[in-house]
Amino acid sequence: MTDNGARRNQRPVVADADEQWLVGVAAGASRDAGGVPVALLGDYLPLLADAAITGRKPKRAELDAVEALGRRAAEQGISAGRVVQLYLSAARRLWQDLPEVVRSRDREAVRAAATAVLQVVDDAVATLAEGYAVARRDLVRREETLRRELIDDLLRGDSDLGALVERAEPFGLDLARVHQVALAAPSRRLPDTDAAITALEAVIFDRLGDRDVLVATKDGLLVVLAPADANNPDTAPPQRTAADDLGRLMHDRLRRLPRGRPWQIAVGRPHPGLYGIARSYEEAREALTMAARLRVASPVVSARDLLIYRVLLRDQPAIVELVHAVLSPLTHARGGAEPLVTTLQAYFDTGGVATETAKRIHISVRAVTYRLERVHTLTGYDPADPAHRFTLQAAVLGARALDWPEKPLPASG
Repeated sequence: MTDNGARRNQRPVVADADEQWLVGVAAGASRDAGGVPVALLGDYLPLLADAAITGRKPKRAELDAVEALGRRAAEQGISAGRVVQLYLSAARRLWQDLPEVVRSRDREAVRAAATAVLQVVDDAVATLAEGYAVARRDLVRREETLRRELIDDLLRGDSDLGALVERAEPFGLDLARVHQVALAAPSRRLPDTDAAITALEAVIFDRLGDRDVLVATKDGLLVVLAPADANNPDTAPPQRTAADDLGRLMHDRLRRLPRGRPWQIAVGRPHPGLYGIARSYEEAREALTMAARLRVASPVVSARDLLIYRVLLRDQPAIVELVHAVLSPLTHARGGAEPLVTTLQAYFDTGGVATETAKRIHISVRAVTYRLERVHTLTGYDPADPAHRFTLQAAVLGARALDWPEKPLPASG
């Protein structure tokens, strides 16, 4: 027997004269639920009427049909609350307008009819909600897959522009605008992805709106694509920008999560167009890598602030030669070159103030002075001499960019 034939055999035994009455009940319930399509009721009303008249419980196949209606409602984008309201309103209206054949019975009969109706309502609504939830999970998984594929293609920057514009539109992205990319790196493994994404979306959508914003994961990092000022980023003033604000906004929210702390956020510079997204992403990745090499403790780093290292590394053979010529004698010091390079970096970062240097690297001022003298003795460059300071500082910057002395210097040929 076909499914349609089985359904016809299972339809409730409601008289044809009452069909118009049920149509009116369905229309009223639809209005109560804000215009939810009557078709989503399926055979629910005849099931209720049949339960009231005969006491019959719905069969498994009939409940399966209700579950399918719940899935259809989710796929149509109708909220779960409105669909449930449709079913509850239909039950209320049916009971209020039940024909005299039921309403005129004695008390026990009415009680039995009410119990049967409530049982159908309970089973149907629970089954409807289950079908809706299953469909929503499928839709979320499908959307997450599309989101992940889109973000991968956007960050790679070599995909077909026309296809990407079409795929980005459902996510509210205008690829002609100026965007920036921020990356959030957890201290260890990325924690609960869904919780982190939800937390970021809540605060970023509240601050920036839900258009031109995309939150996803890639390579163990949280990725945020957000709009930036429409001003030309190459002529933007050097003061704090929306990029810095985005980084602080992300860090403030992520640090409240129970796992993943401490987080470090890297924000790429804003650039226009599709290829600007990929460029901003690469800058953010480089900023994270450089921050790790430089042992930057700041929770938010900006690609703009690390541009000097990109400049240094553009001519790697030259910077390798500089580091080797200026700093390699430090390897002969007791304890190796690292303590002396660390002291030089802190000394330059604090404006050449020995007391602040001592506080920053947790040693005594006398130890700072001793180390600076050792640098002068071994290299011939005096950190306190303005004529020598630039050479030493450039060499230290290059050493950190190359991760020296932790790693050997690359071949300069």
